[in-house]
Amino acid sequence: MSATATTAHVTVKSPDQMQELGRRLASLLRPGDLVLLTGELGAGKTTLTRGLGEGLGVRGAVTSPTFVIARVHPSLTGGPALVHVDAYRLGGGLDEMEDLDLDVSLPESVVVVEWGDGKVEDLSEDRLHVVIGRAVGADAPGGADAVLEGALHGETDDVREVTVTGLGSRWADAGLDRLEGR
Repeated sequence: MSATATTAHVTVKSPDQMQELGRRLASLLRPGDLVLLTGELGAGKTTLTRGLGEGLGVRGAVTSPTFVIARVHPSLTGGPALVHVDAYRLGGGLDEMEDLDLDVSLPESVVVVEWGDGKVEDLSEDRLHVVIGRAVGADAPGGADAVLEGALHGETDDVREVTVTGLGSRWADAGLDRLEGR
């Protein structure tokens, strides 16, 4: 792990808010950025990436690249392309990812890797690691009572706790703190 780490914590209460978080995060990204997304199935990784794509102004619908492994979305605005990778089915580390030529794409693109833990960290010392967790029970905002109250009113389990950690000097003063408190 890199010596420099900056962290932001955000509570997201709906898929729309997750997409909005992606749009806000996109404003902090630049060519060469590597973003790792971690979260269980259905946590909102692709929804966040859809917001990143909107914020970066890229072409094409951002959908899960599970079966094609990687999709490239060129910029419509002169900014960086978005390379969206789903490493879920890839068992090996960087060796197996090498066929995707991510090291070639990285300098001029924003590369987002779902399920990338333990697989792509060696691509860059400077990277963002976004962890999306479901807030349940006592860990949910307001605690277990709030979860029960929400269930009684037909609210779904859309609440997510998102931790955005910038590793490396690139993220020391990048403004991750602006993601909090909205």
